[in-house]
Amino acid sequence: MKHMLLAAAALSLAVPALAQDAAPAPSPGEIAAAAPASDWIAIAPSELLVMDLAPDAKGQARRIVIQLMPAPFSQGWIGNIRKLAAAHWWDGTSVNRVQDNYVAQWGDATEKKALPAGLATMPESEYVTPTRGTGGTNTSVTQDGRPLAMSWSGKSPGWSWIDADDAYSTKRSFFRGWAFVSVDGKIGWPVHCYGAVGVGRNMSPDTGSGAELYAVIGHAPRHLDRNIALVGRVISGIEYLSSLPRGTEALGFYKTEAERMPITSIRIADELAAADQPKFEYLSTDSDSFARYADARANRRDPFFITPAGGADICNIPVPVRQVAAK
Repeated sequence: MKHMLLAAAALSLAVPALAQDAAPAPSPGEIAAAAPASDWIAIAPSELLVMDLAPDAKGQARRIVIQLMPAPFSQGWIGNIRKLAAAHWWDGTSVNRVQDNYVAQWGDATEKKALPAGLATMPESEYVTPTRGTGGTNTSVTQDGRPLAMSWSGKSPGWSWIDADDAYSTKRSFFRGWAFVSVDGKIGWPVHCYGAVGVGRNMSPDTGSGAELYAVIGHAPRHLDRNIALVGRVISGIEYLSSLPRGTEALGFYKTEAERMPITSIRIADELAAADQPKFEYLSTDSDSFARYADARANRRDPFFITPAGGADICNIPVPVRQVAAK
């Protein structure tokens, strides 16, 4: 009996030691945080739209930073946005619509403010863009010594395609830090995920000028894809839009001027003083770090989770973006 007790005691000491040997699987955030500096790409000030709302009741600033979409997507509308910002057109306008679980929208509530000269008019065909091929499968990236559950392809320069089902498309991909989808791999379009910024418009064939913009503040309304131009995403300050009171009129519009949130200015960041330019970088979607991060988003194995989902909607793989200190 004495030997049995000693053996049991030895086993009880060994079990914790074995448990300590098996390190818990990293969370997606931990994978991103551990990515080497070379996997992070700086966002140029010329690609950032900075929106300052009126300060809150305590005088605290409310700044929203929007990253504009890369070429070749939505460039006609983005060109208009650059002209509107350079003309300081949005100064003195407002957030005039906030619809619960949908969007916050801003622009000229009176619809009487003259637009700058030279704005382009885009056809509806510009909602999609050629993507030049689908690439071939690449399973070289591993997570904890095993192939990733989500396979990737990389023959098209800059494109990382995911082999996974999607209710709204047949192919999902990331390009230069942005999520795009396709039905055949030959054309692609950006996705209405949380924080996406799009162009308000009237009935077709109107496609909007870019003077009316909205940000998604609810569940991803992907039924809007290919029906409205997407031009960017909020990378900082979304809380200043998502926490605004909901409008009481149809579609969440505010009824009175007093309800609207004033906009003090909207600028492209490189127009601001150097010390005032926000600085951000994103995790390269071509990197092995991002491949492991995306796989972890689809298959949570970190200690809190019991059953890995085995997949993820494209909007549930947000590209990591972080603010960096000015040098």
